[in-house]
Amino acid sequence: MRRHFWVGFLLIGMLAWTQTKPATPTPAPPADQHDDTLKPPAATSVSADVPVITIKGLCQQLTPAPTADRAQSGCQTVITRAQFEQLINALRPGDDAQTKHHLANAYPQFLVMAHVAEQRGLDKQPGFQQKLEFARLQILSHELMRQIQEQAAQVPEPEIEDYYRKNTGEFEAVRVERIVIPNRTQVKSGSNRGGEPGKAAEDVMTKEAELLRTRAAAGEDFSSLQKQAYDVAGVSGNDAPNPKLDKMRRRGLPPNHASVFDLKPGQVSPVISDATGHYIYKLDWKGTESLDDVRHEITSTLRAQRLQKMMQAVEQPFSTEVNEAYFGADASADPD
Repeated sequence: MRRHFWVGFLLIGMLAWTQTKPATPTPAPPADQHDDTLKPPAATSVSADVPVITIKGLCQQLTPAPTADRAQSGCQTVITRAQFEQLINALRPGDDAQTKHHLANAYPQFLVMAHVAEQRGLDKQPGFQQKLEFARLQILSHELMRQIQEQAAQVPEPEIEDYYRKNTGEFEAVRVERIVIPNRTQVKSGSNRGGEPGKAAEDVMTKEAELLRTRAAAGEDFSSLQKQAYDVAGVSGNDAPNPKLDKMRRRGLPPNHASVFDLKPGQVSPVISDATGHYIYKLDWKGTESLDDVRHEITSTLRAQRLQKMMQAVEQPFSTEVNEAYFGADASADPD
């Protein structure tokens, strides 16, 4: 949706940087707690009150000292491990070493540039408060979206079981063998085989499909029959075709092939013809996948449904009107 695009696009400063890595929907530990079991050995050896970043020359003085004197002034800003990890927990960019190094490089630069900007009075310029308030709106929107995503991810087990019971047919699966017969012979110059023009070329393969179906129903090997189909059609390059298909569900087949699911194990389908060719199926196995096999899939489906409902609950009470006399007639239309 367009409103979400603008929220994502306009995140600025440090918040924008943290969005380069997706947040995982797991609660952050309290700011005053540090799980040392998750830290690399070098991190666990550093106490919470020990500095991990020191910015020399940066202090909260109103009158900036000359650049040459500032480095010698003893003025510095210290960030302890506890403070740095509070920042990590708040921004949620990730807890890996590479991300920490990126933040350790970026954060001091933000502090220094913000400090110099304040000294130059940029925070007093017209429009600054509007920008600050807009950034606040973006952060609040991001936090709400994160919270909703976390809540949507908490799918109760009874909902998963209920979905499985009500939609068992979705998880019906089959293993089949399939013969693919081209819908016409290939035309080869200077060759009698496959040289039939137009309708005659199609008729040859239609008749061949019916013959192959009869032989398949009589129990002949599908690999041999597939090779026969290719030979008659003049298709080369596959001397050992494998007609066996992996376990698949109904949606894994074209809609007009779904009748394969009505077969019993060992049965052979009639010839199924469409614009892509002729097909003959043999059902080897049919069953229903267990709840444990599809639990993750169901959870993902329900998570998406819950997220959609939660977002609708947030947005439904509100509506927006745009003054087209100001914005123009196409103001409400999304760009291509």
